[in-house]
Amino acid sequence: MPTSPTAPRPFKVLGIQQIAIGGPDKQRLKQLWVDMLGLEVTGTFRSERENVDEDICAMGAGPFKVEVDLMQPLDPEKKPAVHTTPLNHVGLWIDRLPEAVEWLSARGVRFAPGGIRKGAAGFDICFLHPKSNDEFPIAGEGVLVELVQAPAEVVTAFAGLEIQPA
Repeated sequence: MPTSPTAPRPFKVLGIQQIAIGGPDKQRLKQLWVDMLGLEVTGTFRSERENVDEDICAMGAGPFKVEVDLMQPLDPEKKPAVHTTPLNHVGLWIDRLPEAVEWLSARGVRFAPGGIRKGAAGFDICFLHPKSNDEFPIAGEGVLVELVQAPAEVVTAFAGLEIQPA
C-alpha cells in the first residue's frame, strides 16, 4: 500500500528543464524551432539503446535556460518510438533526484525501466512511466515525464525566486 502523499516531500520541482518533440525527420522540426523561432542548436545526441538521434536546442539563458530536444528515431521500426508521440516528454528540474525517486516510489508512482542514469545533456535523469499498473497506480496518464537532477547553480537560482515572508 502506498505511503500517504501528505508526508513532507524531501525534494522540490524547480521548473521546466526541457520539452522533447519527436518526429520522423528532425530536419522538418528544425525548420520551425531553429529557422523560424530562432532557437540555437547547442548539441546533439545519438543512442542506439534509446533509438534516438536528437538535436538539443535552447531558449533562455543561464540557470533559466530550457532545452527543446528535436528527436527522430534511428530506426522507425524499433522501440522506443520517439517519433510516434509528437510531444514526447516534459523534463522537470528536481533539486534532489534520488530522494524524489525514493519518495515517489514509496507512494505508488511508476517509473520507466532504467533507473537513474546520465541523460543526453549529462545530467542524472529518470522517467515516470506514462501508464500506471496494479503495483504502481500513479503514472503520467499518457505523458512521459523526465525528472532531471538540477545542478547547483539551477537550484540556487530557483531558490532566489522564492518569495520571502514580510
